[in-house]
Amino acid sequence: MTSAEPKPFFATSPADPRSPFVRTAELLAGIAPGRTPINLSVGEPQHPVPDFVGPILAAHVASFGRYPLGKGTDRFRAAAAGWLAQRYALSRMPDPSSEILALCGSREGLFLAALAARRFVGPRAGTPAILTPNPFYAAYPAGAEAAQCEAVYLPATKETGFLPDLDALDADLLARTVAIYFGSPSNPQGAVADLAYLSQLIALAQRHGFLVFADECYSEIYTREPPPGILQVAGPDFAQVVVFQSLSKRSNLPGLRVGFAAGDRRFLAAFLDLRNVVAPQVPVPAQEVAVAAYADETHVAENRRLYARKFDLAEDIIGARFGYRRPAGGFYLWLDVSGAGGSEAATVKLWREAGLRVLPGRYIARDQVDGTNPGANYVRVALVHDEATTTEALHRLVGALG
Repeated sequence: MTSAEPKPFFATSPADPRSPFVRTAELLAGIAPGRTPINLSVGEPQHPVPDFVGPILAAHVASFGRYPLGKGTDRFRAAAAGWLAQRYALSRMPDPSSEILALCGSREGLFLAALAARRFVGPRAGTPAILTPNPFYAAYPAGAEAAQCEAVYLPATKETGFLPDLDALDADLLARTVAIYFGSPSNPQGAVADLAYLSQLIALAQRHGFLVFADECYSEIYTREPPPGILQVAGPDFAQVVVFQSLSKRSNLPGLRVGFAAGDRRFLAAFLDLRNVVAPQVPVPAQEVAVAAYADETHVAENRRLYARKFDLAEDIIGARFGYRRPAGGFYLWLDVSGAGGSEAATVKLWREAGLRVLPGRYIARDQVDGTNPGANYVRVALVHDEATTTEALHRLVGALG
């Protein structure tokens, strides 16, 4: 990079600071797709928007003329707290007035939480660090960098069940940790942590004085058992634990931009102070849609059924190729393409020969200290399209990669 070029603020790899989607677009630039394109790279739900959304927005359209409260309406926070209590085996329902905070989707909340955490946690024993699984959701390391913390990448590989190995964390690192980002179901692998794992994570946080930021936005997409939530084992005051949720995946509403944070009331008070200065508020009509969405499980069950059917197709069409296993949650395939030359070579081949756009695993992971990259031999495939398109895409994938 020359002095004339602006320095990018965030980096998703030490060698290339661009988003994984920009990098993928540049990787494929100038290459003609071999067939009519199908985009499987973006985790944007394509199932129908629930029927109740339009009428509710219309009924509350006048509220677009007012600034909403940063913390969210009373109705929204009560609905979110009630849903958490209904969905999970909690020791008590979160207090809507102090333990729920409205977000414009989970992404901005996850990012800004790092800034609030740096001040909330206070001085650390060494360079402040924020831990993130590797591969990762890009908002995690972006938040760490914005908070001027060292982002420490924890391998989440097949050998560790696609979850970070908590036993491998040494005391010196934990003593300087501000927060750890953690996703269950994880993106991209679809791994789900059990209650024992979640309890161990909380115990480490409470012993060493850092926060756990639990990204549970894929919690309602599963084909077997409902994934447990970290608030189930967080204790009666949810100390040092914050959960992030969203309607994007659960209710097929990625464009509505509604989510919430729940948990430690002391942190959420500090987080609200920051958000009142820098964060966008959630429009009241959108919050009213969320109230209805959290009260209705019918559309969620149908959504889950549609994803389950597509995983059935993956099992039939892919079989045991590419190390495929049905994930415990989420809607991604995490396919081992080492036999096709690795993530970038396979991505190019799929585009050139089959018209399929997937996401190279290398672009959502970082090189570790030993030089290995947990995503280098994988591609992420989002099963977000209708059944017919998904069937076509999976047959093309197998035809191109064998």
